Amino acid sequence: MTPPSATHDRRRPVVIASYLLMGVGLLGLLMSHLLVGLLCACVGFLAIRWFVRATVGLAQRRLPARLQPRAESLIKAVGILLVVLGPLALVALGVSQAREYVVEAPQQYRGLIDFVARTVLELRQKLPPELAASLPAAADDIQRMVANYLRNEAGTLALAGRAWLNAVLHGYVGLIVGGLAAVAQPPGYRRPLASELHQRITTFGQAFRQIVAAQFWIAAFNTALTAVFLLLVLPLWDARLPYTPALITFTFVAGLVPIVGNLVCNVVLTLVGLSVSPVTAAACLVFLILIHKAEYVINAKVVGRRTHMAVWELLSVMFVAETLFGPAGLVAAPLFYAYLKKELEAAQLV
Repeated sequence: MTPPSATHDRRRPVVIASYLLMGVGLLGLLMSHLLVGLLCACVGFLAIRWFVRATVGLAQRRLPARLQPRAESLIKAVGILLVVLGPLALVALGVSQAREYVVEAPQQYRGLIDFVARTVLELRQKLPPELAASLPAAADDIQRMVANYLRNEAGTLALAGRAWLNAVLHGYVGLIVGGLAAVAQPPGYRRPLASELHQRITTFGQAFRQIVAAQFWIAAFNTALTAVFLLLVLPLWDARLPYTPALITFTFVAGLVPIVGNLVCNVVLTLVGLSVSPVTAAACLVFLILIHKAEYVINAKVVGRRTHMAVWELLSVMFVAETLFGPAGLVAAPLFYAYLKKELEAAQLV
């Protein structure tokens, strides 16, 4: 009979290899700009796994035993169709709803240029002559400046557009991969390395679930503050933003994406505030910058409580990751560090 110590010694290289492969894989995904695909794969996996378990449990209670295997196969097929066709349906709906905005875009652009021109004219009247001379004098001058800027930055804008398109495609593929993995039949036997990698991925999935739950409460907190600002604070100044209910809903949905979602909300709400008045836009910007800075501490506090991490740990990791990898590192830092902490705890090292 093989002693337990000998079995443990034989497993150790396999375990070390699984840790190395997992670490290199996660770092490679981050450096290859595939973080969106990874996150969407996790979302697709958890969503379809929850859908299949809930509907299969319902079928087992309602259907006779002989029909349950067929119902389970049908439910899995429906889950895959939801993952594949759901995003396409949302894109089609968005395009159909945006058609009116596209048609009216030239008119809206002209109105925005006129608004900016009036604002600049007021500034020319209030500023000293030597400063006012550097400002454009009419709407045509502003339009010419915008056209020149777009012409000079055409390459940068094209690269940014391509990056966004790549992110969308990676996210869509990630959803499909996650959905397929959720309904795949697990093998009856796994070889040692495959078994250890499965354990690493399972631990990563647990960390992801904890981060998602924490981010839900963070999004709810941000939405509550934004609702108070839009519904109570701004009306006290006789300023009201159009589409307030839609903006509050958008704040919650975008807030489910760590850090980046908050930045997107900043831009959208500031632009909507600019459509009311420059003062309203400035108030929105100041409020949202404060929320964005506070989200560092809020994120660290909520996520840290759910993942057994101290606030200073998570804040340090977030700042270092943002310095090394930019916004992608900031988004990945809570998830990757939560996974690392769970692995260290499982190995009884911390």
